[in-house]
Amino acid sequence: MKRAFKDGLKGGLKTALYALALAAPAAAQNLVIVNARVIDGKGGVIERGSVVVRDGQIASVSAGAAAAVAGAQRIDAQGRTLMPGFIDAHRHIVQGDGKDWLAKTAPAQLQEFLDAGFTTVLCAICPDEAVEMRNRIAAGTAKGPRLLVGSIIPLARAAVPGGGRGDPARFDTSRPPLRPTTAAGAIPDADTIKAVESVAARKFDYIKTVITATPGGPETQTLKLIVAEGKKRNLPTITHAVSVIDTLAAVEAMPAVLVHTPHIGRLEEDAAAVKRIAGAGIPMTSTLQVFAPHFSADNKPLFRDGQPFPWDTISSAGQGPVNARLLWEAGISFGYGTDTTWAPKQSLADELRALSLVFSPLDITKILGQGAGRSTLKGDLIGTLDPGKQADLVLIDGNPLADVNDLLKVVTTIKGGRIVSDRR
Repeated sequence: MKRAFKDGLKGGLKTALYALALAAPAAAQNLVIVNARVIDGKGGVIERGSVVVRDGQIASVSAGAAAAVAGAQRIDAQGRTLMPGFIDAHRHIVQGDGKDWLAKTAPAQLQEFLDAGFTTVLCAICPDEAVEMRNRIAAGTAKGPRLLVGSIIPLARAAVPGGGRGDPARFDTSRPPLRPTTAAGAIPDADTIKAVESVAARKFDYIKTVITATPGGPETQTLKLIVAEGKKRNLPTITHAVSVIDTLAAVEAMPAVLVHTPHIGRLEEDAAAVKRIAGAGIPMTSTLQVFAPHFSADNKPLFRDGQPFPWDTISSAGQGPVNARLLWEAGISFGYGTDTTWAPKQSLADELRALSLVFSPLDITKILGQGAGRSTLKGDLIGTLDPGKQADLVLIDGNPLADVNDLLKVVTTIKGGRIVSDRR
């Protein structure tokens, strides 16, 4: 009984530490950053501005020079650009064995995120070891971006795309001719509820679901059940839907986030679908680069699994951006996410190529800022430079409004008021 009490207390303390990390990071610095081009993440720009940070939060954002603050470190940006810390709202960070990742891979990998400017990362499908790393970062015993983690729950008894032969995006059952023509088997409600209870007990931040709606199948009803059961436990549901058909099926169940732009199906031919998806008020992540080739150092076009690019999927590289712009024009909240395993700076470069097809540099700063904050469901705390929000900031050696690729030139990253990477 005593041991159970201690274990429960320990788990409760870890959860409390994580919550406190969002509200008041430990060892935060007081900072005054002056002489910066301030891009606020929601469309505002101050050509010569200042930001004051107190106790890990943004205290003020203003034009011109800021008054001195006693005990604060003063940073002269020298005309560089200051933006909200980058957020990847859909990412896979753990490859292979979770224990090996935690012990060997995670420290260097998470530093890469900080060096590239990422202060928050949502890991969409994670093992329990990612929860442990999230807690260590929150407690200040490990260094890395703020981690938000999800665990997957199936919606139906369906075959694994591609028979488990590799990256499921290569053999996506949402894409004809692999799309199912008969109903998938239903999972008993009791089993689904137990799965939700397990995700909650293991202290994940989200439930992740993947929907491919089969004719007469159970997917939407099961998703409705997961959404409802998750809400009872303060556990939001984020849903993978990559076709217009599946996105409409997901919207019917009202998950908290749509974690992909639909890239299968032509929204320019379906104004009603655009209105229905955007009108639901559910944030969406970009992930446009998945079906655009990643080019290796020797100019080989690769898929996200590092294997040769599957050219039979290339239509999605154009359709995804088209659908994204149509949904943007209809008012959807659209946030940056990659759904990849490439190094964060490489992923950013690839996603910028795809986003730049249909979005301006200013639009992209909003997608990286306010949009990504909303797509993590933490937009009240991160994503924009507003007083009272977390002091997550990046200093960029360039002007991304003139050249969006200057977003790759991060020199200083500040997370919760602490300088965590500095190459000035």
